[in-house]
Amino acid sequence: MTLVAGEQMQPLTRRGNGRGWLVAVTLTAALVLAPIAAIAVIAFEPSTAVWHHLITTVLPRAVATTAWLMLGVGLMTGVIGVGTAWLVTMCRFPGRRLFDWALLVPLAVPTYIVAYAYVDILNYTGPVQSAIRALFGFETSRDYWFPEVRSLPGAIFVMGLVLYPYVYLTARASFLMQSACVLDVSRTLGAGPLRLFFRVALPMARPAIAVGVSLALMECLNDIGAVEFFGVKTLTFSVYDTWLNRGSLAGAAQIACAMLIVVFALLWMERHGRRNQRFHLTSTRYRALPGYRLTPAWSAAALFACALPVLLGFVMPALLLADFASRRLDSLSSSVFVSAATNSLVLASVAALITVVIGVLIAYGQRVRRAALLQAAARLAAIGYAVPGTILAVGILVPLAALDNAIDGLARETFGFATGLMLTGSGAALVYAYSTRFLAASFGTIEAGLAKVSPHLDMAARTLGRNSLKTLWQIDLPIIRPAMMSAALLVFVDCMKELPATILLRPFNFETLSTTVYAAASHEVFEDAALPALAIVLVGLIPVVLLARTSGTGNRAKATPRVQG
Repeated sequence: MTLVAGEQMQPLTRRGNGRGWLVAVTLTAALVLAPIAAIAVIAFEPSTAVWHHLITTVLPRAVATTAWLMLGVGLMTGVIGVGTAWLVTMCRFPGRRLFDWALLVPLAVPTYIVAYAYVDILNYTGPVQSAIRALFGFETSRDYWFPEVRSLPGAIFVMGLVLYPYVYLTARASFLMQSACVLDVSRTLGAGPLRLFFRVALPMARPAIAVGVSLALMECLNDIGAVEFFGVKTLTFSVYDTWLNRGSLAGAAQIACAMLIVVFALLWMERHGRRNQRFHLTSTRYRALPGYRLTPAWSAAALFACALPVLLGFVMPALLLADFASRRLDSLSSSVFVSAATNSLVLASVAALITVVIGVLIAYGQRVRRAALLQAAARLAAIGYAVPGTILAVGILVPLAALDNAIDGLARETFGFATGLMLTGSGAALVYAYSTRFLAASFGTIEAGLAKVSPHLDMAARTLGRNSLKTLWQIDLPIIRPAMMSAALLVFVDCMKELPATILLRPFNFETLSTTVYAAASHEVFEDAALPALAIVLVGLIPVVLLARTSGTGNRAKATPRVQG
């Protein structure tokens, strides 16, 4: 019997073994979509009459501020990410191999930590303004002008420095995969470096750049710590403020609906922008990309252009954190730090385990049963990453609180004792939020690993009498173990850094490393936040290092570079 691609798993479906996978994946998608459905129900309850107030007062300003923030961050991440990716890919200058991976390290620092660091660096008593006064003899702030860091431009500056690696990664991968023949033909027709970049390489990389920018904007929309600290009232901050400070859950849900419109519009724009962008390599012969060996003057300019984002986005905040943390080393053994670190580790570990299990379930379910319904459910289950943490918090807390009350009432009537807040008071709500939001990262990594496993191994196992579960357990799981470990690590680090959902869903007197940093910075005692912030940064460096090692594959064969001055 001859097996044809796309038909190799049909015997499983005919024997009925794929229905269980379909049910499991569909239930997972339902759990992911439940918070979004809950928000819609809360927002459009007949008893709520705050739409008019929101539309006339809160939403116009919040939407405008969010739009300007996203526009600025999109432009900044696009320019830095694409420019540096082109330099390290196509140009030859001293330090290029170092910046090839060093440009990724700002990903290790959450935006809110960089925001706190830059407020301390750039405020009146900080090192920058102190140096200006000492250098020019100024005595007060009235003697000179200095930009206000706690502003919309300040938020754009900080977020752009932290989020540009998303664009750098996708653009760099696209440049590495581009055909050397196409670039050679362009040179033959007289295209110089700039014309080659703008007329050939950039249009071909447009789909990858669109993906990178959209990811950066998703993170921008999700942020709450940085925008609150900078005094930028975005939609995310408005949800938080309306719910906790003004006591209007319905109003928060209605603002969350407005945010969902922005999220889905962003997803549609990303898909629509690359709908007709399809580029394929027509040759199976591998050739390295031609490069430009820069003259000393241009090498210095390229070195400066690559070093500046790393210096501003990682080195300066990290040095400040290290300096402050060195003054608080006695806090390492304090009960506050130990408790926060333990809570973060436990929550992140449990969420990582759950997302890996569900990621395997969805990825293998797609492999076993290639039904349109299952494929759609799998994509819906991975949509949680696009939903900001504040929206998930609103959509999760209300249903879980209602379930808590129902369980407590049933226990009182049946057994005569109270169960209390079993779910919302135990951290289960946080695990639910983490698992929902970061399932996409786990699923994507596992799906990529499983795609490399030959389907003929599964068919051989079926021939020997193994069903789908035994095939998964005995054949596929041992092979994709590295992918599962990578997925767990990515989710673990994301959970350690997560702030918006953690603030809103944590139980009373329950602190994590991220909320400890947030609380200390809110009270303007950033030195107390330095140690937990540095711990988050150090943990975040682990996947960045692994990513730098694995993303270096590409057109690495040596080519004769051309001198360009």
